[in-house]
Amino acid sequence: MPKRFSRAIHWFRRDLRLTDNTSLREACYASEEIIPLYILSDWNKEHLWTGPKRQQFLCDCLTSLAANLAHLGGTLIIRQGEAITELLRLVTESGAEAIFLNEDVDPFGKALEARLKKESPVPIFSHQDIALHGPTEILKKDGTPYRVYTPYSKRWLPLEKIKPSGRLKTLKTPTSLPSLPLPTLETWGLKPLSKTVSAGGEKAARLRMKQALSETIYHYGDTRDIPSILGTSRLSQDLRWGTLSIRELYQEAQKCGSLKYLKELAWREFYFHILHHFPDVLKLEFNPDWRGLPWDTPGAHFQAWKTGQTGFPIIDAGIRELLETGYMHNRVRMIVAMFLTKDLHLDWRLGEQFFAQHLLDGEIASNNGGWQWSAGTGADAAPYFRIQNPWSQTQRFDPKGTYIQRWVPKLSACDPKLFLTPPVDGKPIAADYPLPIVDHSDERKRTLAIFQKHREANSQ
Repeated sequence: MPKRFSRAIHWFRRDLRLTDNTSLREACYASEEIIPLYILSDWNKEHLWTGPKRQQFLCDCLTSLAANLAHLGGTLIIRQGEAITELLRLVTESGAEAIFLNEDVDPFGKALEARLKKESPVPIFSHQDIALHGPTEILKKDGTPYRVYTPYSKRWLPLEKIKPSGRLKTLKTPTSLPSLPLPTLETWGLKPLSKTVSAGGEKAARLRMKQALSETIYHYGDTRDIPSILGTSRLSQDLRWGTLSIRELYQEAQKCGSLKYLKELAWREFYFHILHHFPDVLKLEFNPDWRGLPWDTPGAHFQAWKTGQTGFPIIDAGIRELLETGYMHNRVRMIVAMFLTKDLHLDWRLGEQFFAQHLLDGEIASNNGGWQWSAGTGADAAPYFRIQNPWSQTQRFDPKGTYIQRWVPKLSACDPKLFLTPPVDGKPIAADYPLPIVDHSDERKRTLAIFQKHREANSQ
C-alpha cells in the first residue's frame, strides 16, 4: 500500500525514545522517509527554568537517541534557534510534505504548536503521547474540569489504558541533510559539571525501569517516604524527557500490585489536567483566596536555603542532594518547600524556579503543583494550617540520620538524636555548622496569623 507522503519531519521534543513513540510511529506509517529532528534552544549561560545538570541530562538523551537511530540506519538532525523558524526552514530545505509531533502539556509548548499550525505550509499531525489520558478526557459530569485529586483519580484509575506499541524496527532517513553536532554544555555557554548526574537516554531509563519493576514498586507504599533508601522508582526524569513510555510503565507497574504507585502516576496527570485548564497557576495562586499574600522579601534567609545552610539538618541535606545530583527525595521536597513558604515566609514562586533550574525531572506541571500544595495555595493543597515541623519530620522519616549524614558530611560524626530537636544550649550541632536561622515554633505562629489576617481582610 503506497504511503501518503514521500518525506515527513518528526519533531522530537520531550519524547526522546524509539519505543512506543506515538507520533514517530504514525509518521513511519504515513511517510516513505522520516527526518528525525531536534531543535536546540539558543539561550546562553543563564535561564530561569533550567540549568547545567538538566542540560547535561538532555545531552545524554540526545546522544543516546542519535545512536539508536544510527542503529536503524537513520540520522538525528540537530538544528538550533527559534523553533518555528528552524522547522519551516527545514521544510523548504528538505521538501518535507508533513510535520509530525507529540503534543506538549505546558502553555509554552502549546503556543508553539498553535503558531506552527497557523504558519506551516504543510500539514501538522499532533498526537497525545505524554499521558495515559489527555487533559480533556476526564471531566466532571457537567463538562467542567476537576479541581480536587481524589474524584479525578477515581475516574482515572478504572479507565481503560492504551497498550504500548513496542519498539520501532526500521526507519529510513535522508542522507544529504546537514546537521549541527550533538550538543555539549558549551553549546549554551555552560561549564562542564564537576560531578556526574544520572545517565540520560533510553537505555539508561530502561535499566532504571527494570530495577524499579523488579524491586522498588512492589514495596512502594512502605518505602516511598524514607529518603535514606531507594524506596521510589526514580523514573520521574525519564518520564519528563520521554525516554520511557508512560503506557509501557503503567502496563508493567500494574503487575507489581502497588495501587499507591499507580495513584502517583494519576497525580502526575492530575497536575497536567490542572495546568491545561488553569494555566494561570504558573503566575497566580490556584486558590484565589490566597492571592496577594504578603510574602517576605528574599534576602539572607533565601540564600541560606538555596545553599543548604539553614541549620535545619533535613532541609540542608535535601538542598545539598539537589545541588549535587539534580534530584531530591519526594518526601524531602515537601519538607523543604513547606519550610521556605511557612518558616521563611517566602514566595513559592522562588522555590518553584529554583527547583526548575536544578531538578533533572523538572516537570512544569508537577513542580508548580507540588509547590502550591506545600504553600497551601494550590489544587487540593495542604490547608494553610498544616505546617510540617522539620524536626518531627526528621524523627519520622530519618530517625537514625542516615540521609542527613550522607549529604551533610559535617554532621557525620554527630549523634543522630541531635537532628530531632532544635539546639537548646545556643550551640551549633557541629563545628562550622550554622545554628537554625529561625525558630520553627515562632514562625509557625506567624504563618497562621498571616493567613488568618489575609482571609479576614478578603471576607470583608
